[in-house]
Amino acid sequence: MRKFDYDLFVIGAGSGGVRASRIAAGHGARVAICEESRVGGTCVIRGCVPKKLLVFASQFAEAFQDCAGYGWQAEAPTFSWPDLIAAKDKEIDRLNKIYLKLLETAGVDLHMGRGRLVDEHTVEVGDKRFSAERILIAVGGRPWVPDIPGREHGITSDEAFDLEDLPRRVLIAGAGYIAVEFAGIFAGLGSEVTLAYRRDLILRGFDDDVRRAVEAGLAGRGIDIRYQVEPARLERSDHGIEVTFSDGSAQVVDQVMFATGREPYVWDLGLENAGVHLGPGNRIEVDEYSRTSAGHIFAVGDVTDRIALTPVALMEGHAFADTEFGGMDRPVEHANTPAAVFSQPPVGTVGLTEAEARDRGHAVRIFRSQFTPMKYTLSDRQEKALMKLVVDADTDRVLGCHVVGPDAPEMLQGFAVAVRAGLTKADFDRTIGIHPTSAEELVTLRQPVAD
Repeated sequence: MRKFDYDLFVIGAGSGGVRASRIAAGHGARVAICEESRVGGTCVIRGCVPKKLLVFASQFAEAFQDCAGYGWQAEAPTFSWPDLIAAKDKEIDRLNKIYLKLLETAGVDLHMGRGRLVDEHTVEVGDKRFSAERILIAVGGRPWVPDIPGREHGITSDEAFDLEDLPRRVLIAGAGYIAVEFAGIFAGLGSEVTLAYRRDLILRGFDDDVRRAVEAGLAGRGIDIRYQVEPARLERSDHGIEVTFSDGSAQVVDQVMFATGREPYVWDLGLENAGVHLGPGNRIEVDEYSRTSAGHIFAVGDVTDRIALTPVALMEGHAFADTEFGGMDRPVEHANTPAAVFSQPPVGTVGLTEAEARDRGHAVRIFRSQFTPMKYTLSDRQEKALMKLVVDADTDRVLGCHVVGPDAPEMLQGFAVAVRAGLTKADFDRTIGIHPTSAEELVTLRQPVAD
């Protein structure tokens, strides 16, 4: 007689949870998963996938502006927000069905509803309880909104994908990757955009040269960036939403979007019932095998104290399933994780920033180039691309690679392999560039900038 209903019960059917459940089932485990919303999670339903579709849509305006330089004459185009959202919804529905099919094909039982821990081996979903030898928490995160008067008049990225109309005037509070991405989306689709940030430069945590390059690109697209201020009060009126800022100034807009961070979705999860310890920011602390403080409970993805990126959650979920059910030893290693920001201009980055390298005691050489991308030469668009390498002066190893400009995320995927493999600047120098491309600049940089 079996002691548990399942070998593994997964709470949360996002990227990490679905991957872990499928791989574990493939290793022969009896697996169940629960989800309170739609299978696919933040990335597929209300995150990176629909956001990238909106980014594509917003870039057409720029292409129409540039086409005259290449001999094209076109009538002024028109844009329909409802048509875009309907097309987006159709694609998300398609992906949701694929995820459902993946679980079904793998033999994973799906239980719809919010999962809650009863104890270290029991999960409650609605009025049903299920026992499992191991439990995996993969519930992700949710947007965080500051507690200010009138906050209910604003939205977050979750709601931005389902607005009935494109707002004419938008205030975005925050300056992380979600904020700058949506600033580019709204501006490209025709909205007047203000970005308000309580600090002094967007994209905190990225290389400073990257931050300044993106700042210049946003400003060049007409986005009004206001530093050292944040919304202090929202009031709805006949004219829109009246925003009072922390410095006493005011502005009337049609929509306020809070992009002020995300927090782990741990409330009412019953973690205390199972002895799962939370660290700073209410993030679940885990070891290199995704094990929590409770011996039979694991966690992956944005709910943990690690890197909040979809590919990281996928890797963590896969490694967990291989280790626990596949007889493998797969600890998770997060060093040199590449990342992209689909801002306008976009960013691709891997490895250490210049500041991080210096803080860690490296003697560094910096190779940097800023130039007008070939794509912009005939259209006369005044925007610079950035290529930057952070190199250890003692070992010649490339510690970081940072790109801003057209197709930056695409080109960085390949260079991420090189950085993760520990290649040196000499290895980059021996590589023949592909001409004419922007990427060739990364293998033709010869002179370090002055320290």
